[in-house]
Amino acid sequence: MKPFSSPLSPMKRCLVAVLLLAVLSDHSSAAEETPDILLGMTTALTGPTSELGTAMRDGVVAGLERINRAGGINGRQLKLFVLDDGYEPYRAAANMRTLLEEKQVLAIIGNVGTPTAIASVPIAVEQKTLFFAPFTGAGLLRRHPPERYVVNYRASYEQEIEAMVEALIEQGGLAPTDIAFFTQRDGYGDAGYVSGYRALKRRGLKNDRQILHVRYERNTLAVENALADILYYRHPPKAVIMVGAYAPCAKFIQLAKESGLKALFLNVSFVGSKPLQRKLGPYADNVIITQVVPPLTGSRPPVADEFIADLEKIRSKTDPNDVSLEGYMAARILGKALQKAPSSLTREAVIDSLESLGSFNLGPGIPLKLSRQRHQASDGVWPTRLTAQDVLPFSWTEIGPLLREVTSP
Repeated sequence: MKPFSSPLSPMKRCLVAVLLLAVLSDHSSAAEETPDILLGMTTALTGPTSELGTAMRDGVVAGLERINRAGGINGRQLKLFVLDDGYEPYRAAANMRTLLEEKQVLAIIGNVGTPTAIASVPIAVEQKTLFFAPFTGAGLLRRHPPERYVVNYRASYEQEIEAMVEALIEQGGLAPTDIAFFTQRDGYGDAGYVSGYRALKRRGLKNDRQILHVRYERNTLAVENALADILYYRHPPKAVIMVGAYAPCAKFIQLAKESGLKALFLNVSFVGSKPLQRKLGPYADNVIITQVVPPLTGSRPPVADEFIADLEKIRSKTDPNDVSLEGYMAARILGKALQKAPSSLTREAVIDSLESLGSFNLGPGIPLKLSRQRHQASDGVWPTRLTAQDVLPFSWTEIGPLLREVTSP
């Protein structure tokens, strides 16, 4: 049997080999030039805060897909890899390791919660990776000077609670001792209470023994003891500032109203207006929630209309709400920074690009600013009021009449 021999001459075989290498090289270069840009998120997709995590995820995806439809980032598509942490810090920490070390994501975006952020931020800093626009207003993410690897979209809990306290005292006529606090027993609740105490102290409160602070355990609905402490307190409050999740806050408000407590209930944005409204049902009337995005009802900016249309395009099962709008705006801001970044994206380059945005906006009425000295894009706080049917814009000038209505015998 004769050995196999190619019909091509040695010179032709060499030429074919060179051509094949050139083709393969071109394909390889193209693949290297246009891989997806992978972002990561660890959030609550199960458990008592799952509506918040799902809404935040869908809002971020809607914003990223808008960028992808316009051509992506230099032809590269943005992809989001999401892991469920159930709003538990130990799970969030493990997820961060997976996202940063195994998946090698370019940045983390839209994580939900303060206790999970407490566990996550040190890992992001250690890995020198951007921790962007978490769904929390906690002060630990707002250091001065700012931590390089932590960049926020939203106003802080301190700004939200300052707005509440100012309105209650200066426009509603309450004394600092007329205000109580219902908070989650962890870093989130503590951040809210400390912010409230500082705001009251600036307005004459002498010490923390003059106000009532009651708490419940995270990821539970065990609010009965907290309510009992308020009902039997020597000086029943006329307003309760709430720093919790939607399910326990809803249970507390319902039980308090059924028990005859004549007080106004005010919630920070983390509660999620739509989830809280659904849980409260007929008990939703006249509950106040501060928002860190413009209300979706009434006169709204163009970016809100873009958000509603883009959320529909991804076939989200989540109704448009303040939480998903926050995720959407975070994705749009990050996209703006990525467009400005060098084509050879690195984790450090993304942060440099965010800091270079300076003063910018996502449309009329939403001034934003980021710089090396400022790692919080927005200071906006919008009060809203719940009814059994809707979430309505609210003006702090209305708080005096509302307080008289809810506290009258």
